[in-house]
Amino acid sequence: MRLKQLSLIMLIAIAFTACKSKDSFTIDGTFQNPGKEKKVFLYGMQNSNMVAIDSTNLSEKGEFKFIRKTPSVDFFRVSVGNHEFMLIAKNGDEIKLKADLADKNMAYQISGANEVEKLSELNAIRNNFAKQVEKLQADFEAKVATQPQNRAVVLESMKPQYESYINQLNTQIIKFAKDNKGTLASFYAMNTLSPQEFEAELVQFADEIKDEIKGNATVDAFVKQMALLKAVQVGQVAPAFTINTADNKPVSLSDYKGKYVLIDFWASWCQPCRQENPNVVKVYNKYKNKNFDIIGISLDTDKAAWLGAVKADGLTWTHVSELKDFNGETVKKYQVQAIPTSYLVDPAGKIVAKNLRGEELDAFLAKTLR
Repeated sequence: MRLKQLSLIMLIAIAFTACKSKDSFTIDGTFQNPGKEKKVFLYGMQNSNMVAIDSTNLSEKGEFKFIRKTPSVDFFRVSVGNHEFMLIAKNGDEIKLKADLADKNMAYQISGANEVEKLSELNAIRNNFAKQVEKLQADFEAKVATQPQNRAVVLESMKPQYESYINQLNTQIIKFAKDNKGTLASFYAMNTLSPQEFEAELVQFADEIKDEIKGNATVDAFVKQMALLKAVQVGQVAPAFTINTADNKPVSLSDYKGKYVLIDFWASWCQPCRQENPNVVKVYNKYKNKNFDIIGISLDTDKAAWLGAVKADGLTWTHVSELKDFNGETVKKYQVQAIPTSYLVDPAGKIVAKNLRGEELDAFLAKTLR
């Protein structure tokens, strides 16, 4: 009798398993406090961009369901109103998503597959950070309420605590990525970091995963981009270039061999660039007679605006431009994704520092140009 009962249980289990589709995945979701929101959208990756691939309506209980197919494990996003929830899925996954749309931090719970559960771990790390920042914001507002005239002072006093939280979060994200290497969750984690602050870490991560995560278009594009970025890391030989000045005189990086030269990518329309220019002028005037020079490479497309800014800001070093915004050959070669971006090249032509600003640049040159 016991054998028959055991066999029956096994048959039911097998039948239940067989009913699960292995050629598609499901997302069963529940949203609390949806308010007026009725429509839910599912986004998927196409050519490294998120595009809407499906939609459905919320039930009266705030429930919804998607059934989709995917060629391989990939990123998806569920969106409702202004709320967005990132997921990772592959065929055969049965994912559960729960969220409270009244939660301003947009925390959510996901389960049902290894990748989404890893993503859930990452979300827990980020949610904890959000709670810390929320408390810090509340403390700030409470202090300002009692001493509104000291708002700037209060803000400055709390800045170190905020920066400490940021540093802790970034450290935890990098640890999570290392602990879960080979998963899309680790890739997603690393891509939440600032690409300028953590460029070296991202380049190293791409090297480590290029043979572990294959066939995903988004990851493949990232690995390719990081391979290009690797060529302009500190310690690498600076890529050669020749660009014309405003009066069509060609200027080459090789013209500066034997000197320390700052390659400064900027534009007249870039406010952070214009704000940094006085610092660059100060450094140039201080070190121009100590084997130091600057090449300004403008991303302007308007020649008059470019030259006007050079004159207005008192930039007396050599200036060149391809007048092609971010599409210039040299801009692409140096993987400039945002400006201001700068590279400090030593007399042998090697990159020795990147994106030094203000006092950092002054301190580096003071130590180096003896």
